Amino acid sequence: MKLSLDEVRRLTGPNLLSEYPGAIADVFISDTDCLEVVSCWQTHLQECLLAVGWQQQSYFRLYDGGASLSVSAPMDLLYSACDLLELAWDCCVDEISGTQVHNKIARLQTLRDDILKESNPALIKLLEAAEQHGVLCLPDDDELSLGTGTSSQTWTIDKLPALENINWQQYQQIPLALITGTNGKSTSVRLAAEIAMAAGLQAGVTSTDFIKVGDTIIDRGDYSGPGGARMLLRDKRTEIAFLEVARGGLLRRGLPVKEANVSLVTNVASDHLGQYGINTVDEIAHVKLMVAKAIRNKNSLIVLNADDERLVKFVPECFPKDQPIPVCWFSLDANNALIQNHIRENRPCVYRENGFIIYHHESKHKVAEIDLVPMTVNSTAMHNVQNALGVVGLCKTLGISSEAIQSGLMSFGSNAADNPGRTNVYDVNGITVIVDFAHNAHSMKAVMDMAKNMAKTMPNDGTISVMFSHGGDRSNKEIFDVADAVRSINPSSYILCELETYLRGRDMGEISDLVETYLLEKGIPAAALVKALDPIDGAQKALNVAKAGDLVLLFVLDKREQVDSYLTNFK
Repeated sequence: MKLSLDEVRRLTGPNLLSEYPGAIADVFISDTDCLEVVSCWQTHLQECLLAVGWQQQSYFRLYDGGASLSVSAPMDLLYSACDLLELAWDCCVDEISGTQVHNKIARLQTLRDDILKESNPALIKLLEAAEQHGVLCLPDDDELSLGTGTSSQTWTIDKLPALENINWQQYQQIPLALITGTNGKSTSVRLAAEIAMAAGLQAGVTSTDFIKVGDTIIDRGDYSGPGGARMLLRDKRTEIAFLEVARGGLLRRGLPVKEANVSLVTNVASDHLGQYGINTVDEIAHVKLMVAKAIRNKNSLIVLNADDERLVKFVPECFPKDQPIPVCWFSLDANNALIQNHIRENRPCVYRENGFIIYHHESKHKVAEIDLVPMTVNSTAMHNVQNALGVVGLCKTLGISSEAIQSGLMSFGSNAADNPGRTNVYDVNGITVIVDFAHNAHSMKAVMDMAKNMAKTMPNDGTISVMFSHGGDRSNKEIFDVADAVRSINPSSYILCELETYLRGRDMGEISDLVETYLLEKGIPAAALVKALDPIDGAQKALNVAKAGDLVLLFVLDKREQVDSYLTNFK
């Protein structure tokens, strides 16, 4: 029997298990009945809650090899909630294992003392008042803000305003969108911002690459969690906000805000399996659909990919069964049954028809000719056609005009300036080079399909080379799936690239050796396999042997700016 604690963390917003802030623990359970363990934990949790005078709800989710255990808590007591949750788990382990190594009485007294120190009644009263007045309130360890963007105001957590001095009418909520999915998130937030700017709005963006307002990058790094959202929504320059919400942030902290005007889910595919108890693609779908929790008023919608079977299957679970799902579907197929149903019912949908992007809500609107939209690369990049469809649905939900949407679509290029690292196309002395951040089989296949479409216009003797790599935290199966995706295009050379920054527990050369062995077993000749020290070395090796008319795919997961500089200045 094995019972062990993996991690305890705070939940600052609606999350996978509940609508409330609190704490969550991921635990490993083997050689014993998981439900019996959870029942024992719940008993000890209730005893601990009673001992500290709390009345809170508990939640759990079982998964292969363990469980997630959660308890709701007031926003000012999330650290204490983590300690309480961990104490209940330790007591559960003691009971099941027949040991008594944890001093429950002493720890409960310490917990009571910590609760008194952490408690902030003024914060709770302010949160309750903001809820009553319909004003978004964003607290963290150091600060609290009311309103968003242009009307926002921020105080330090130890100098909160008195309720009687607050003019609630001055705080407004700017239009706000949540954007998630396995692939296409960053492209979607960037395109949406381009469209908003075409509509004359100062757009704010959070993403896995940077946080940005208008043309000003506030900071670079992964800002796809609540911290980035707070920073952007407190910036008075922000008039409309597009928040990329990634799987990690959703599972670590929950939603960055409780309410949004629109949420977009681009797609669902295998990625990061085995983390936070998410072991299947179905479970990933439930994580992505967490953004449905932010769809709370009659004018808000969730925009979903009707071509994704898991989104279609699971979204009904997110809303009351006796009401129509507040959804705007998008699809590459005008004859998709969901699209046709929405057309008949005069409900919003977006689709491709006869080479055009069509938005339909009560009447039919041609938004743009797909071949003329730069990011589609003459309709060869079907994944970007899908991204464009989703963003059109999102922007129409926000009330942005078709003229501004068309203008934004036409001005958003497939280059490193507009969309760095996402389907960037270069002409290097007659060699077509595609640089993309794709790092899982689903996204890489999309780029491969684009390459195959482009190859149809290449000279007959043109060849294809592919450079690719992997983060060390991927399973061997995920690594082999990526290799298979590359094999599907039958390239003349496979450039296996090292990522020293992302070894994550593996040794230098380990992944390349693994992929080399796998490809040799699949019948790929040794002469077609090339090893590179890093993405720059890989790009150089690919370009040194390529000739005019060839196609080179560089899947660049690190040193992207250096690779861009090398390609731009290639001689």
